[in-house]
Amino acid sequence: QAQLVESGGGLVQAGGSLRLSCAASGRTFSTAAKGWFRQAPGKQREFVAAISWGGSTVEYADSVKGRFTISRDNAKNTVTLQMNSLNPEDTAVYYCTAGPSIGRWTNWGQGTQVTVSS
Repeated sequence: QAQLVESGGGLVQAGGSLRLSCAASGRTFSTAAKGWFRQAPGKQREFVAAISWGGSTVEYADSVKGRFTISRDNAKNTVTLQMNSLNPEDTAVYYCTAGPSIGRWTNWGQGTQVTVSS
């Protein structure tokens, strides 16, 4: 069964960095678009970043542009989110997602908690 598993979340001070990874198993996602969403307590899940299967198209939410970088390794079926200059507003559960194209998300991971202290 297709599965996406996130890792790399944790607690970091404001201004710090974290690197999230998402590994796909049970089914190849090498040709799927991949992305990251997040959900803070009491808020709706929101888009963070996405990357096309070949990596030629990358999209970011305005709130993370210039601070976050999404990348992928199709040989390893992984997608990574490098998060720099974190602030408390970035605190949320971060979810990995995959689908046939950006915006058409069909599979979701279980989420990983990111907490940024002030």
